[in-house]
Formats: sequence, C-alpha cells, structure tokens
Amino acid sequence: MSLSLGEPMRRREFLALVGATAAVTPLSARAQEADRLRRIGALMAEAEDAAESRARKATFEQALSRLGWKLGRTIAIDYRWAIYDFERGRVASAELLGSNPDLILTAATPATKAALQASRTIPIVFVGVSEPVSQGIVTSLSHPGGNATGFTNLEPTLGTKWLELIKELVPSVARVGILFDPDTAPFAIPVARATEVAAAKFEVKVETIAVRSLAEIEAGIVRVANGPGGGLIFPPDTYTANNAQLIIELCEHYRLPAIYGLKFMAAAGGLAFYGVDIVDEFRAAAGYVDRIMKGEKPADLAVQQPTKFELVINLKTAKALGLTVPQSLLVTAADVIE
Repeated sequence: MSLSLGEPMRRREFLALVGATAAVTPLSARAQEADRLRRIGALMAEAEDAAESRARKATFEQALSRLGWKLGRTIAIDYRWAIYDFERGRVASAELLGSNPDLILTAATPATKAALQASRTIPIVFVGVSEPVSQGIVTSLSHPGGNATGFTNLEPTLGTKWLELIKELVPSVARVGILFDPDTAPFAIPVARATEVAAAKFEVKVETIAVRSLAEIEAGIVRVANGPGGGLIFPPDTYTANNAQLIIELCEHYRLPAIYGLKFMAAAGGLAFYGVDIVDEFRAAAGYVDRIMKGEKPADLAVQQPTKFELVINLKTAKALGLTVPQSLLVTAADVIE
C-alpha cells in the first residue's frame, strides 16, 4: 500500500516532535535537580549549647548563604552534637543515613571515621582531622581517592611549638604532661613523641598521659601538680574538649600553666592557645560543600593543610598564675584576652 502525500509530512512532524522532546527533557531534569532541596548531615564534635558549637554552626551556614544556598529552601542541615567518640559517631551516622543526605559534614577524627564506615559513597567533608592519610581516611592529601576530603588541623611539629611557648611563658617549668585520650585522638601520639624528642632542647621532662575518663583526667592533672615546675599541654582532642570546663577549673585550682590546641579553651579561661582556628575551617568547608553539590567529586579535591597558626593569650589567667607574659608574645598574639 502506497503512502499518501500527507503521511510523509505527518511522519516528519512526528519525528521532529520526538527530537525536540528528547532535547528538552534532560534540560528540564537538570533544572529540577538544581532546584531540589539538598540535604547535609552534620556530625559536630562539641555539645549543642557550647559557645564554640554556636560559632561553628553560624559560620558554616553564613558561608553557605554567601555562596547562594538558602537554608530551608535549597539546602537543609540535620545536626548531631557531642560526637566525641567513634561509638557516638556510629549511632549518629546511622540516624543521618535515614534521611538520605547528599553530603555529610564531620568535625574531627571520631565522627569522620564513623561516617566513612557508614558510607563509602556519600560525599564527606571533614574539618579538624589530623593525619588523615596515616589514619586511613584518605589515600593521599593531593588525591584523596575516595568519598572524603577536607581540612587538617595538626602536624607533629606543633608539639615542639607548644613546648617552646610554655617555656617562654613559664621559664621555670621543668615537667610537662601531654594529656589526651588516645582512642579519640590517636594522631596525638606522634605529636607527643616528637615533643618528647624536643624536650632536651628546652631542659624539660615530658610525660604522655593517656586519659579515658573524668577520673583519669583529674588524676593526670594531679600527677603533674604533685611536684615543682609542672605544666600541661592539651592537643586538640574531642574528648578533652567536651570536658573543657573541668580541665580549666582543675588547672586553675592546682595553679598549673597549660597550653591548648583548641582556641575556645583559651577563651574559656585557659592560659594560652596555639594552633588552627577550627571556626575558620568551617567557613572553608562551605566552599568544598558548594563545589561538591555542583558536581565535583571529593576524590578530586585535595585535602587542605593549615597555613595559618594563631596565638591567643589569656592575660587574666596569666595574672592569676603570677606570670608576666613577655612583650614579644603579646605583640605576636592574634588575640589577648584581658
């Protein structure tokens, strides 16, 4: 049967319509993908009511807003707080996966390891993680290789700097305890070892004190206090951070000078902080979140190492300890708390 003159025309019109539909549909799908609400699950290290937690949350959300994300409209964030050990992180990660997050933001090592165990496909952006290669979190700093990338906050040489700082603040110090939980801060072990090696240069004896409970925290501080010339160093550690007030009060009670690896502990009454401002890392993390949400892969985003270290001195605490802070330190400090 032959076709009429009208049938070829209708066929061409039909094929043209099919082609147009095929071309338009992917664009429409992409538009819907861009407009849909994205979900972030956030595993935060400190308690929700802590001043540091509020600062980190506000900084992260403000940075996302500046990048064009609208909280509650184009992006939603589901927070879990006080994730200072792996078990808490494991439970919280399982809860977050129930909401099908597009990305997980983690603070510190325990939360990051827990999130990685929960998923090897959901993108993870971490902050405040030390030695991520040796901990098996990424394959390398320049090419993370998996579903996680982010920002580090510690290197072994910082131990020597902390020792130098406490010696400048308290020339009479002769015994220094480095106190942390090896389960929540395994990365602090090489830092402590490097500090022990440097101790002879400063004519100081260094002792590593492992703590896993409040009783062990107090016992460790008392051990250093029971003798002349005692001082303490607290590397950044989620467990000790969540017990910051107890630690600061004990140091005050026993009149022990202490250097902290977390900035908020100096603001809360600790003698001095030297290290990386984690709040700034949350601002930078928003940039990585933005890039991943727009199609880049964590495996292709290099882990960023700190380039800026800050010194904060609590002058009020120094005076209470009877210390005279050298002018050279006051001049170089990013902040002096009166």
